[in-house]
Amino acid sequence: MKRIIVLALAALVAGASFNTALADKKKKKKAKEEQQQEVVEVKQPVQLVTSSDSLSYAAGITMTNGLMPFLQQQLKVDTAYMADFVRGLNEALTGKETPAQQAYRAGFQIADQVKSGMLPRMKQEFTDTPDSIIEPILFRGFADAIAKDESVMNMRKAERLFKKKQESNHEAMVAAKNKVGREFLAENAKKEGVITTPSGLQYKVLVQGSGQVPQATDKVKVNYEGRLIDGTVFDASSKHGNDPISFRADQVIRGWTEALTMMPVGSKWQLYIPQELGYGERQAGNIPPYSVLIFDVELVGIEK
Repeated sequence: MKRIIVLALAALVAGASFNTALADKKKKKKAKEEQQQEVVEVKQPVQLVTSSDSLSYAAGITMTNGLMPFLQQQLKVDTAYMADFVRGLNEALTGKETPAQQAYRAGFQIADQVKSGMLPRMKQEFTDTPDSIIEPILFRGFADAIAKDESVMNMRKAERLFKKKQESNHEAMVAAKNKVGREFLAENAKKEGVITTPSGLQYKVLVQGSGQVPQATDKVKVNYEGRLIDGTVFDASSKHGNDPISFRADQVIRGWTEALTMMPVGSKWQLYIPQELGYGERQAGNIPPYSVLIFDVELVGIEK
């Protein structure tokens, strides 16, 4: 009797498993048929009747030249999902997008702008400051504002706090950079051969020339190399060709103008320029704001 019950249960389980497998198979078959039906509906037979038809079809093909590397490398599209890409492409090109799909796609576009443009600029603004930008929290604040969720902070409060943080962090950054610059100049002033002028400019004569001293309105020819106090070279005349660079002595930063109008032609000086006589709070190429600058300057001649 027990054996009969066991066999009956085994048969029941086997039957249930078979039915489940059969149901799954039917479900997959139906899904595949529906997918094929979608493809059939989207991908109608091509009829190239006129010369313009052939031109248009060929143009469409040629426009995809180089697209795959762009999709993979720039847009990070997994080629395993090309059917989804094509479906979205067709919906967008034929104007069949629903308002919900358009809004969803716009979300991706704005997210890309946030991550590639707005976020890096925001993080740069708070570099070397007491505070920093934490990406997930920034993203949450961005999304909450779009959704009009003011449970944590409203726009007015956020703008006040952000402006206050901008000002306080900016002041802290300036103080820190000025402290580093002042300490460098203070130590440098003690070195042998370094001369400090009333403006704060420091210079050391490497080669003393015997030629004419330029006026501020004279056009001079110089060779130079510019460095930050950490040794980073940010510019040099050699980067612009083999010839000396020409400019009017009063059309450069104040530290240069002061030095040039004291240098006889043929001289080579090393300049140590405080930020007040350089670019100050401005970012100039690879020169960060509030930077003390070091230049090796050779005055080659004066152009009359």
